[in-house]
Amino acid sequence: MNYQLLIVDDEYEIRTGLANYIPWNTIGFVVAGQCQNGKEALDFITAHTVHAILCDIRMPIMDGLELAKELYARKLNIKVVFLTGHKDFEYIQQALRYRAFDYVLKPTRFEQISEVFGNIRHELDMEYGTTETPEKKEPADIINAIKRIVNEHLANVTLESVSKEIYMNPFYISKLFKQKTGINFADYVTECRMKKAVELLNDYNCRIYEISEAVGYSNPKNFARTFKQYYGITPSEYRTNGLTKGESSST
Repeated sequence: MNYQLLIVDDEYEIRTGLANYIPWNTIGFVVAGQCQNGKEALDFITAHTVHAILCDIRMPIMDGLELAKELYARKLNIKVVFLTGHKDFEYIQQALRYRAFDYVLKPTRFEQISEVFGNIRHELDMEYGTTETPEKKEPADIINAIKRIVNEHLANVTLESVSKEIYMNPFYISKLFKQKTGINFADYVTECRMKKAVELLNDYNCRIYEISEAVGYSNPKNFARTFKQYYGITPSEYRTNGLTKGESSST
């Protein structure tokens, strides 16, 4: 079961960034909506089911503290997590009176988001009596899954196709892959395609245009250009002369 999350922040970039760049489904949530102040949030809650709120403290019209106070007065069982800076700790102390669940420091880190909302998910599971919680994905497992998918689908793999297969946000995948491997996703795909191309070029029964298609290039000229950029020689030259020692090291 995925629980419904409402994100409330008066800054458009922050709330859309939180909604789009955090892989909420991996920690058991789905973003039900976004609001720019507490009043909008209350209106949204009236019309929609919301289990948790990630909310900025300082907002115009109705701030986060006033929102928490109103939810408390209405006896609504919604878990509230505040976005805060160090200077807002006095507000956090007040928010605890209205049963705020926790807080997340700015700038937000996925590790902290994952821990806080993992705790909320566990509590909601207990309250709703469900045991069907999403399996937590470790970064190493995610990277291995990405690499496997790339190598199994060299002809047509994209960041979007990978994200759909592992049910994660493409922007998060791209950032995580770079962080953990030191190489951009696109560069990794090219690297895998070029290594596979060399393997296929060693089989003289394969024609170069067939190899081009097999590794994701519908236009053989584009394939030849990329191959030369990567190895310093064209596919045809490779078949004639092979790779030099220096060129081979790039594989």
